[in-house]
Amino acid sequence: MNEISINLNGTGMRIGIVLSRFNSDVGQGLLAACKAELIKLGVADSDITLATVPGALETPVVLQQMAISRQYDALIALGAIIRGETYHFEVVSNESARGVSEVQLHTGVPVANAILTTENDEQALDRISVKGAEAASVAIEMVNLLKKL
Repeated sequence: MNEISINLNGTGMRIGIVLSRFNSDVGQGLLAACKAELIKLGVADSDITLATVPGALETPVVLQQMAISRQYDALIALGAIIRGETYHFEVVSNESARGVSEVQLHTGVPVANAILTTENDEQALDRISVKGAEAASVAIEMVNLLKKL
């Protein structure tokens, strides 16, 4: 069996990040962890582009524009959707996830989705360091994997 090895070397990669400003404390924490991991994996600070959007529902259209520009090897979606008292949580969670997935399927540009969907602020804050860093690793790994296929 031929197995493709995991490769987390991000040297020379250009990464686009779309950050939702809604629940900004969580978003900023995700961004800090993500950027630190990207740099640790060899991505130059000058090769990281950040675009911010009002909320998670606006994220897919910006990811799509970044993907079709062909300026980025991978994209990362960051943000937080925290459950409220209405059905709106489900709508935003489901539609943003669908949109993010569609971008990568339609363009072939990998998108790491780190838009958290949590029950409360505490759960979101508990996850920011791990999920932000994971998003960076996922983006780098997927670029390298797709190059091998």
